[in-house]
Amino acid sequence: MDRQHKTIAALVLILSCLDVLVVSSSEICTNSACHPSEPSIRFPFRLQTVQPKECGYPGFDLTCDSTNLTSLQLQNTSPPQRFSVQAIDYGSQEIWLNDPNNCLPQRLLTLNLSGSPFSAVSYQDFTLFNCSFDYKLYRFNPIACLSGSGYTIVATSSLEAVWILSSSCSFVSTIPVPVQWPYYEQVWSSDLSEDIKLTWGAPQCGKCESKGGRCGLKSNSSNLIECKTQHGLTSGARYAISVGAGVPTLLFVLGLVCYICGRFKACRRQSYPVMEFTSNLALQPTLVSGLDGATIESYPKTVLGDSRRLLRPDDNICPICLSEYKPKDTLRTIPGCQHCFHAACIDAWLPLNAACPVCRNNPKHSPPASELAPPSSDNV
Repeated sequence: MDRQHKTIAALVLILSCLDVLVVSSSEICTNSACHPSEPSIRFPFRLQTVQPKECGYPGFDLTCDSTNLTSLQLQNTSPPQRFSVQAIDYGSQEIWLNDPNNCLPQRLLTLNLSGSPFSAVSYQDFTLFNCSFDYKLYRFNPIACLSGSGYTIVATSSLEAVWILSSSCSFVSTIPVPVQWPYYEQVWSSDLSEDIKLTWGAPQCGKCESKGGRCGLKSNSSNLIECKTQHGLTSGARYAISVGAGVPTLLFVLGLVCYICGRFKACRRQSYPVMEFTSNLALQPTLVSGLDGATIESYPKTVLGDSRRLLRPDDNICPICLSEYKPKDTLRTIPGCQHCFHAACIDAWLPLNAACPVCRNNPKHSPPASELAPPSSDNV
């Protein structure tokens, strides 16, 4: 039996070495952030003075301002403008911006994205009026940062509101606003203070991000990209390693297992040359290491709002069904690691396996859900 134990130990060591061989890789650029509450920064963005130049794509440099807020300087815009970054969705390649001086409408009056790597996801035309009287303005939401003593600036996308305001107010401008969601109905009045949503066409990293990979620049290249796994290997490199090293090792392991089984049977025949017996013991049922319904229901649930704002803005896809979260979706959060999933998906997983599907953290060893704060949401 000592020889068998040593052989089995050798087999375990071989399998461990094979696993290390497949997943080991060169170090890739790590995530960064201006503050724990700020968006996570990774390729194609990079944080200047913190991340190396090769960790970002040209035109995607970010900085931290004096209050540790994430800031983006839109390159080649006329005039150049700096915005505060509210959130980044790497899977859908979208970024939410606002004015650090709390007067976004002033920026929108002169915003021109034609020379930048970003474009609007959806535009909505708004007409601005300068009204010197309070007459009928109770129905309109004034733009406080553009208004002053004796006059009020209002904005609308409604043709009816434009007709009403034209009779008593002065026309200022009609501007295209990069809205967060396309409005299928005309907006009677808006102060234009909501975040603007932009997207980028290059580099194309959304598909890689959606599959759990990470984009990065190819070696010795300024604009060619490749998709890396979480361990830093490209999919082609992982396949080559698996085939080149895994197949011969697997054949050796199979041969070793067959040899062990043959030796074990031979030992049994030598130890028991005459006796034959059968076991009357019933097979033990397979134990399910999942969670009970009461424990699962104690995990916090969140109804996603229209802006899909989560504790982790880059986690916009359910890791189980790989579907993008949509407004009004019900999500459930695993305590401790704070990973989110569709409630229906994780409710089907946890009765079979108590560990988190993403980080393998076991909530059984985590603090009770009542002691953990639920993930932040914009509309519960």
